[in-house]
Amino acid sequence: MSIADRGFATGRYEPVARALHWLVAALVAIVVPLGWLAVAAPHNSTGRGGLLLAHRSIGMTILGLMTFRALWRWRHPPPPLPATVGRVITRFAPLTHYALYLIFVAMPLAGYVNAAAAGHDVSVFGLFSIPPLLPRDERVAQWAIAVHLVGQYVVYLLVSLHVAGALYHRAIRRDGVFERMLPPRRGSDRRA
Repeated sequence: MSIADRGFATGRYEPVARALHWLVAALVAIVVPLGWLAVAAPHNSTGRGGLLLAHRSIGMTILGLMTFRALWRWRHPPPPLPATVGRVITRFAPLTHYALYLIFVAMPLAGYVNAAAAGHDVSVFGLFSIPPLLPRDERVAQWAIAVHLVGQYVVYLLVSLHVAGALYHRAIRRDGVFERMLPPRRGSDRRA
């Protein structure tokens, strides 16, 4: 018996929202280990430079995508949760989403402020560079990297909560909430 047959039919997110969600998720899954590897690499090594370039480039890409995603969501609100979802989850889920948006904007901004306040351009995949738009200030650079380093634990916490919530809806409740972020199956309703 399908979810729709059990009365749990829910609206799906629009294709653009789904694509942005999964693209950012994939980029986060790449940028985090790149950051770990860059920190572990010997200072002033070519390998560290390449890892930092990739880490920063992906971070700036996430910042751009999250900015676009926030604007998209403002104009295209998510579908409502099904009536079977309790009040606690209905109130908690949007807070988690907003916190994820905030951290995925704050982390690349803190990384950029760190580089800019240290007097460095931020190259994006070697295609173009974002110049330092603030004065050189070692204290600001240190503050920004501290925010960036502490922020990683906020990312771990929020992503863990988000994934746990998704798995809860998929494996335990089986209420169709998880499927809202998946593309429709062939032969099913194609509405976004």
